[in-house]
Amino acid sequence: MEFSEKMKAYWQANVKLLITCLIVWFIVSFGFGILFVDAMNSIHLGGYPLGFWFAQQGSIFTFIGIIFFYTWKMNKIDKEYDVDEE
Repeated sequence: MEFSEKMKAYWQANVKLLITCLIVWFIVSFGFGILFVDAMNSIHLGGYPLGFWFAQQGSIFTFIGIIFFYTWKMNKIDKEYDVDEE
């Protein structure tokens, strides 16, 4: 594979991962915390309605999980395209 093609494929993999992470974060924070809050409030977690929990803490926990997932996946992509720092 030519260098420019390799870098283009690397960038496409990076953007695909980034968009996927942003979609998940949007669904959890905006979808579960705002759009679907009424439906989710019928379920309780630790005594609190699930919609409230997602709006207050679930989206934050999900964001932290996405950060770790993104780091792990980018390390794999970096190694695949031989641009890792190790």
